Amino acid sequence: MGQIGLEKKDGVAILTIDSPEVKNGLTPEMGLQLVAACDEIDADMTIGAAVLQGAEGTFCSGADRRRWQPGSDQAEDKTYRESGAVYSAFTRVGKLAVPTIAAVRGAAVGAGMNLLLATDLRIVAKDARLISGFLKIGLHPGGGYFTISHRAAGREGTAAMGLFQEEVDGDRAVEIGLAWKSVDDAEVESLAFELASRPAKDPELSREATRSFRIEAANPGIGWDAALQFERGTQMWSQRRRNVS
Repeated sequence: MGQIGLEKKDGVAILTIDSPEVKNGLTPEMGLQLVAACDEIDADMTIGAAVLQGAEGTFCSGADRRRWQPGSDQAEDKTYRESGAVYSAFTRVGKLAVPTIAAVRGAAVGAGMNLLLATDLRIVAKDARLISGFLKIGLHPGGGYFTISHRAAGREGTAAMGLFQEEVDGDRAVEIGLAWKSVDDAEVESLAFELASRPAKDPELSREATRSFRIEAANPGIGWDAALQFERGTQMWSQRRRNVS
């Protein structure tokens, strides 16, 4: 069963998505673990930055599809709560009190894209595969994808990936503003930690600067919370109709 790892080192919290048997697919339980880990980080005033990464050389393949039941009633209480647990992981990472960096190796797909988009900065491997993936499997985007993608990749990049199913590698991600820097795979996590170590030297200042940054650089479109709910009903509809003749 997958889990979320939390390590604290020199003022930096390192969050690791760890379910390598499904390329770090995210379960509802892992979503709740990620929320709890974020709560712990926020409560620890010695932490001044956080890095989000995946175990064993890949970032996150999306939601763990072994838990999906195509055609099921998405409004049924347990199913609705479980999808909400996954969504809560994105938004909680995005609301961490400290600045956040995604260290992206391998692939980021679907929910994995939402997780990397939830962070303030992204360091990606040159050969990373960034894939929206929702429409390809007959699913409407969820988690506020269009809103959080637009604030990083802009309208063109979001349309290309979210509507036209374009796949982006690390170099292209930098070109369109989706990532800060692309490096060789072996350098991704060390560079992310190096960058995170800078604000971590003064956690109190880091937290205040992060708060100001997010308020002042907020997406001019609809808010993320509103976008998440706006997409959710249609995603539920698309999930129910999958594999249903």
